[in-house]
Amino acid sequence: MSPELIFLLTLVLRMAITAAFVVSASIITERSGPVIGALVATLPISAGPSYTFLALDHDAAFIAEGALASLPVNAATIYMGLTYAVLAQRFSGLVSAGSAIAAWLVIASIMRQFQWTLIAGLIVNAITFAICIPLLRPYRHVAKMPLITRRWYDIPLRASLVATLVAVVVTTSGWVGPRVSGVMALFPIVFTSMMLILHPRIGGPPTAAVIANGAWGLMGFGLAIAVMHIAVLQFGSAIGLSLALATCICWNLTLWWNGRRKRRGLRA
Repeated sequence: MSPELIFLLTLVLRMAITAAFVVSASIITERSGPVIGALVATLPISAGPSYTFLALDHDAAFIAEGALASLPVNAATIYMGLTYAVLAQRFSGLVSAGSAIAAWLVIASIMRQFQWTLIAGLIVNAITFAICIPLLRPYRHVAKMPLITRRWYDIPLRASLVATLVAVVVTTSGWVGPRVSGVMALFPIVFTSMMLILHPRIGGPPTAAVIANGAWGLMGFGLAIAVMHIAVLQFGSAIGLSLALATCICWNLTLWWNGRRKRRGLRA
């Protein structure tokens, strides 16, 4: 078997694995309401597989440098969420999602121009969350979450979006370098697909509630990126990626437990 054919088959397999993972997580998100759905959506559903496949092709130093580029881009995602949440109250899904994606692209492009350190990336995230979380608070709740009826193109759309992202990241990483790969790996595929699919069906405010509830989860995602940067250099890519995933899961479980405790307190 030729090396070109082996590469193509491997790439297709990677795309299929990632697409299946994202579709499964998205279906869980739809069925669990805005709060739990947001916690699922802010797990490393698309970035995780992208970095895993990058780690198969590159050394730990490449992954660590990519993580440094990803860390400030995480702040761009929260600005994207804020842009969508505000616009979704009055405008169509196409306008709201398109403007949010444009905001992400502009901010991520600006972030890419700088050589980031771990401390600088954490500071940018801290400032961003301090600004955006209070602004997102009014959009986190809706009176009732509408029933979602899936359409025939939902799964193909989500699968094609994430499979394309993985293909681009994996095939171009060798010549664009770790910094650009780190930016591309963090493109918010899950948020984008939720905006495009849910908004026309259940309306802007309920969809905005899912996105707005993801703010705290994105904070944990930023911490996971920082953990990955440090851990891959100390322990290797496999352990570093595993610790980053564990950070995300523990953070989101803590958010879920804290929210459940507060709801019980209100009922009492």
